[in-house]
Amino acid sequence: MDESLNVFGQKLLACGGGDPVTGWYRNGACDTCAEDTGSHTVCAVMTEEFLAFSKYVGNDLSTPRPEFGFAGLKAGDAWCLCASRWAQAADEGCAPKVSLQATHQKALAVCDFETLKAHALDM
Repeated sequence: MDESLNVFGQKLLACGGGDPVTGWYRNGACDTCAEDTGSHTVCAVMTEEFLAFSKYVGNDLSTPRPEFGFAGLKAGDAWCLCASRWAQAADEGCAPKVSLQATHQKALAVCDFETLKAHALDM
């Protein structure tokens, strides 16, 4: 596991309240490691618009997948998104808000800090 630091170089906070349990390690935080090729490092709060966009581009996060223990996301859920998926949504004008305190610093390898900051819930 990479060091648990957020985009400010401080301790990484949990992403959401634990329901659903998010993160690469399903520990509630956007922790990452070398095996996390998708860089699931952006802590975002789902919106209907983003969920529809995500489904449209082939990454359906709203449909339950019981075989994987996944209930599906709904608007208001916090989730550790793949950094490139979030950046794609930002380019398309439908990125959800993010918690910078709970977004892993590794997201900065994919996402521009100023763009993340423009979508911040916290500062």
